[in-house]
Amino acid sequence: MSDNVKARADVGLLPKAIAASAKLVDCALDAVLPRPDGPQARVQEAMRYAIMAGGKRLRPFLVLHSARLFGVDDSRSLRVGAAIEALHTYSLVHDDLPCMDDDDLRRGRPTTHIAFDEMTAVLAGDALLTIAFDILSDARTHPSGDVRCALIARLAEASGHSGMIGGQIIDMLANETFGIEDVINLQRLKTGQLFEFSCEAGPILGGASAEDRARLKSYAEDMGVVFQITDDLLDVISTAEKTGKAVGKDSDMGKQTLVTLLGLDGARAEAQKRASRAVKALGSHAARAPELSALPFFLLDRDA
Repeated sequence: MSDNVKARADVGLLPKAIAASAKLVDCALDAVLPRPDGPQARVQEAMRYAIMAGGKRLRPFLVLHSARLFGVDDSRSLRVGAAIEALHTYSLVHDDLPCMDDDDLRRGRPTTHIAFDEMTAVLAGDALLTIAFDILSDARTHPSGDVRCALIARLAEASGHSGMIGGQIIDMLANETFGIEDVINLQRLKTGQLFEFSCEAGPILGGASAEDRARLKSYAEDMGVVFQITDDLLDVISTAEKTGKAVGKDSDMGKQTLVTLLGLDGARAEAQKRASRAVKALGSHAARAPELSALPFFLLDRDA
């Protein structure tokens, strides 16, 4: 049985595995986040409101399962998962602001600036960003200072001006002249870089080889494109009730996506190709990490 065929067969296992991982991550988040207390309680409450809104916790899922490949204890990878989820949530809080995408709904409930106010949302996002690095710098994440520094450096790169923030500004300034490669580049920066960090975190924690790290990074690159294409498809064909956020916004704003450029069928075909390529990139790890190899095909059929 080929890796792709087996990966497709394992897709049915993913909902249970993702739910189990999300539960572990929620416990880790609850342990590392501050409890609302004192004069700063409002921003602490907003931090918890934003991050405890549910969701699949895909980035921590990738950290957890990439780390298990290299024998890393879950207690360490879950802390890294909590850090990436905090940073990811900060990006969503800021992305929803009126000066950015101006969204009122996130994961089926009011966005943070609607539930609180814009000032509190900005500060809550800032606090979630900074706590991510606080978590990674703690010796409980890993006893080796070199490993902690490597995690911090990679996350800073993935989330900064040459990563997620770079992709965000390109997205905000994008227009109808953008072609396929332009869109893939901005999405790799805006969305894909955090997926790449999540997959590289496992080999970093486990002291694995440069080859192992490169394999996981390559997997994440294609898996990230699959995720983004399906997200763009949902913006066209799904409903706010299913996705928990506004739909049709890309079209309303005149944004170019792989769906607008390739059409529905062309975008689905590209996602299929990328899913197969992602599994191939895992090499021998595919059989040892069925959760990772099944994930790209699971994303192809998601409806939320």
